[in-house]
Amino acid sequence: MTSALSRVDPSLQTLEAGELRAVYLPGRGMLGVSRQHRGEELLGLVQNVSELAEHGDPCGIPLLHPWANRLSGDCYRAAGNEVMLGDGSPLLFRDGAGLPMHGVPWSRLPWTTVSADTGHLVALLDWDRTEWLAVYPYRHRLVMSVALTPSALTVETTLSATGSDTVPVAFGFHPYLQMPGVRRAELDVSVPTMSHLVLGSHQIPTGETIPFPGIEGELGSRTFDDGFALPSARTTFSIAGAGRRVLVEFIEGYTHGQIYAPPRQEYLAIEPMTAPANALVSGDALRLVSPGETFSATFRIGVEAMTLPTE
Repeated sequence: MTSALSRVDPSLQTLEAGELRAVYLPGRGMLGVSRQHRGEELLGLVQNVSELAEHGDPCGIPLLHPWANRLSGDCYRAAGNEVMLGDGSPLLFRDGAGLPMHGVPWSRLPWTTVSADTGHLVALLDWDRTEWLAVYPYRHRLVMSVALTPSALTVETTLSATGSDTVPVAFGFHPYLQMPGVRRAELDVSVPTMSHLVLGSHQIPTGETIPFPGIEGELGSRTFDDGFALPSARTTFSIAGAGRRVLVEFIEGYTHGQIYAPPRQEYLAIEPMTAPANALVSGDALRLVSPGETFSATFRIGVEAMTLPTE
């Protein structure tokens, strides 16, 4: 698999610690393209990365930047700028209804590796190209630090406002998780009590919320494409089965999350988001970074071995 991935991105970086292994593609959006435990793959949709790279279709652990999820249309106003997105721009990924989705596709964002060893990778992206500024006219720099220990992968993303403009923050990540040997319906999941964002047409939040009681137990037939406001800065989700538990911990900077478990698929996505969907249009919970200032957000994906019950 690694040789095939190196053709997609010669700057590929592999991290290893104990029984964990992670592979990142700095030259292709800092895509997390593999996350293995004891040689078994925990990420979904990574079997055909070379094909998905053509259009930047989400897979593995992609960074969704400069916005996560959907915008309600091709125009947004944020931090003093009005932006009209080009309908035919190759720099946009769109959903089935034609709405701008997940910002600029990962495969069109080449990052530069700053440092790398077996347990730590740091890469940066300067948002200063003309074609990127046409989509998001806020000069900034992103630095992503990925650290792998024998128990967890920790991802810290720092946005620095490098120009004269205030920069809105709306990025997120989309980890596609799978549990080898376990059907999704049989996963034991733990989801905390949160505020469920009420959605209108095309999955756009209306601004209203309703209580969500959380989940403790088997996922069963539930499906999700839902946004949530988190109960606190540190929030933990988990999925378990076949002798292991995967924990997704929102550590700092993330105020919202998305759970994505579509019908007839075997993956489950638990997505850290720095703002709700459509925040660039609605302004809801949208945070701003002043010139010269920085913003950081961190999440962690941990793995625990579990003792299987004896018969």
